[in-house]
Amino acid sequence: MNATIDLGPEALAAAAAAHPELPGDLRSDHAGEAGAVMIYRGILAGSGDLAVREFARAHMLAEQRHLDIMEAILRPGQRSLLLPLWRLAGWLTGFLPALAGARAVYATIDAVETFVDHHYEAQIRKLPAAGLAGELRSVLITCQADEVHHRDDARARRTDANGMLLRLWTKTVAVGSQSAVAAARRI
Repeated sequence: MNATIDLGPEALAAAAAAHPELPGDLRSDHAGEAGAVMIYRGILAGSGDLAVREFARAHMLAEQRHLDIMEAILRPGQRSLLLPLWRLAGWLTGFLPALAGARAVYATIDAVETFVDHHYEAQIRKLPAAGLAGELRSVLITCQADEVHHRDDARARRTDANGMLLRLWTKTVAVGSQSAVAAARRI
């Protein structure tokens, strides 16, 4: 994956001329990856289950790679001004289910990564395969594949269906993810 895509102000402006939603999409991607790293940090802070901790550490490494890539693409002035909020929300999204146990952790990751899969897919469909947009498209495809792997790994570890409280929690996580993306695109 190419982590050296230069999207300085001039390149971003040029790419945005052809794809006006691109700066907001990339800002939301960066915010999401920052939040994702914090989800796994929250899981590690709240869980003593060795399998859950191993799961969190492994997936946190991929999320950190994604965050590093997004930080290489977007300079600090192009990033969401709400990053402290996204980090706190991410940490709580990992920590709270970790307190409830492995089933809640895996259901949460399933919900988050299902949302992220669709989020990346919508962006990928808008970008052509050539030029700077094509490079970005390739980066997003690679990130999306990692996110799908995280979702599938969480699903494979689940042993039973979600109860009513866990269904409510995962719905809240999905709605929160949608709201966070909408805000990060603008702010």
